Amino acid sequence: MPVPVPRQRAIPAVESGQAPAAAPAQGGGPLKEEANRTEAAAPNAGGTTLTLLLIEDDPAGSPVLPELRDASGTSIRVRTARNLTEAERLLTDDVHCILLDLALPAPGGKETEGELAVLKHVLELAPRHAVLALTASGDAERGTEAVRVGAQDYLFRDELDGRLLSRAIRYAVERKRSLTTERKLAEGRLRAQENRRLERGLLPTPLLDGSALRFAARYRPGRSRALLGGDFYDTVRTPDGTVHAMIGDVCGHGPDEAALGVELRIAWRALTLAGLSGDELLGTLQEVLEHERSDEEIFATLCTVDIAPDGRRAGLCLAGHPAPLVARPGRPAELLPYEDNGPALGLLKGARWPRMQVDLGAEWSLMLYTDGLIEGRVGSGGERLGQEGMVEMVRRQLAAGLTGEALLRAAVNEVRQLNGGELTDDVAVVLLDRGV
Repeated sequence: MPVPVPRQRAIPAVESGQAPAAAPAQGGGPLKEEANRTEAAAPNAGGTTLTLLLIEDDPAGSPVLPELRDASGTSIRVRTARNLTEAERLLTDDVHCILLDLALPAPGGKETEGELAVLKHVLELAPRHAVLALTASGDAERGTEAVRVGAQDYLFRDELDGRLLSRAIRYAVERKRSLTTERKLAEGRLRAQENRRLERGLLPTPLLDGSALRFAARYRPGRSRALLGGDFYDTVRTPDGTVHAMIGDVCGHGPDEAALGVELRIAWRALTLAGLSGDELLGTLQEVLEHERSDEEIFATLCTVDIAPDGRRAGLCLAGHPAPLVARPGRPAELLPYEDNGPALGLLKGARWPRMQVDLGAEWSLMLYTDGLIEGRVGSGGERLGQEGMVEMVRRQLAAGLTGEALLRAAVNEVRQLNGGELTDDVAVVLLDRGV
């Protein structure tokens, strides 16, 4: 326990408006000698001067605050407040630590809230500041309770010296900073977890009950640490047995584009289940995009496929989107026709999107994808993979016996390897298979 220091001067009312700053003590007393030793042992690192706010209502009986210096040898500035009203006025952003006398009367007659009501009020008043509790000598129980309530440490009123108080202030400031950092990290992790749960919940669950078609999908957002990008897809089966599939891409990669993609996907599902298709469906989706987008220059590409109940025929609509790839036994994989590709959604008022009829056959695999799969670079040059390169890649993977999830995983991984690392664009791939 530190040795009690005789009182030599009243607590300085520096910067409080009550008294000018106290001059350094003259002579060779123990406090002066201690300050000299501290200054000699701690070189001046040019750090920021610490500011202490002392809240004490009895200046005549106040403990001595010796000449305080931080670890760099820089003097610690002291402000004093007689009550919480003055403390609130003096509590500016440059205050690093508060030294609170727990004997101070609680504000507004809040003694009924407990003996630490004044401390609780200060913690509410200064949630970002370090707080040291000052209590009677030997009252460790009250000091411990103050730490439990929220103070960084406690000190005994009659046992202060310069070294103890200076060290306690530095400790309290660093502990508060550490706790604040930990809290912010915890809050950041919690927000990230909530965002991941939210984004994961926004990814679609295919509605294919009663269909013989097999479904697989692969999704990689271009945004770092995100689960959802501007690409979107969905698949549903309507009561008449028709399977409807869709994939789209909102220009851009940020959270606003991701949110717009989710809105378009949900609207597509609702309109499809309501019986809309083809040009009527895309026209309505364009109206949704025009109302929801944050900028008139934002557009979205879209590919929709409706597969007849017998699985042998499909209707195809393209709105500025790459044509799907179809693979059939005994024939090389190829792109579906794309001559009647309409404009992307949001570009032209009154646009039309022709519906093309496609014969699929008895057994087939249909792959829908976004341009993130074909716009990756090939090697260190500026050449892009392109649709032709993608078709050749998928042909090789099909020849190696890959199907379903394994095929999509291999395709995305090879595109990344060819690009020399992570792709900057979102990638979404959907695969529908019909066997015999």
